[in-house]
Amino acid sequence: MTDKFAVFKNLLSHLILILAAIVLVFPFIWMLSGSFKDSLEVVRMPPNLIPETFLFSNYVEITKYFPIYRFLGNSVFVAIVTTLAQMAACAMGAFVFAKIQFRGRETLFGLYLITMMIPMQVTLTPLFIVFQKLNLINTYPGLILPGIFSAYGTFLLRQHMMTIPDPLIEAARMDGASYARVFAQIIIPLSKPALATLSIFAFMASWNNFLWPLIATSDKELMTLPIGLSKLTGRWATEWNILMAGNVISFVPIFIVFLFASRYFIKGMTMSGVKG
Repeated sequence: MTDKFAVFKNLLSHLILILAAIVLVFPFIWMLSGSFKDSLEVVRMPPNLIPETFLFSNYVEITKYFPIYRFLGNSVFVAIVTTLAQMAACAMGAFVFAKIQFRGRETLFGLYLITMMIPMQVTLTPLFIVFQKLNLINTYPGLILPGIFSAYGTFLLRQHMMTIPDPLIEAARMDGASYARVFAQIIIPLSKPALATLSIFAFMASWNNFLWPLIATSDKELMTLPIGLSKLTGRWATEWNILMAGNVISFVPIFIVFLFASRYFIKGMTMSGVKG
């Protein structure tokens, strides 16, 4: 009886997971399908999943609305630089909070975490004023700098670094290694899973960021892809097939990043949240 119940429970679990996967994947399939339809077929009722005619011209038509390849290049550049800079800044901060003893460390870390409670919208106006005075509006540094510092990223890496045995660091220090060498040759290699996890989160946040680039840029040469996609939504009508084609283009880089980092992603999430 127990064996039958275990089989039924296992079967039910797999069925629920399969249904959940279908629900999650279907919007992407529908988006991909709609990107190959014409403007009438995409809103036809009842809808059809497979286009009657595959219109690859939608991916060419989108260039008439805005310079998508320029915007795409800007998004790739900003997202990559922001991700790398955030990983470096968060890793150094996490190392200090996890492995270097000093008075008030836990209090300072708690205050640092409190900043996660402040909504981004609250800081937009003062941030814009500061960047305007520094002449960073309509510049690449102006798009990149706000995304470098992340309290959540520091917390994620700190939790992982807490699991690294202290004797490793103490042995390296006794052999004359500086904190910089310990960080570069011990901490970073052992933190690859957590860094891969952070890289996905950082890249997605930068890639999908809409509000700050909207405020910080008025020059078309610096605008990112989310700003361009917003131009496809008209006041009275929207070309949904063109919009879906743009969303497919926007989705591909995030998918590629996830594929490269997925080997470490689950391991990083598991090892970064169990010790606090």
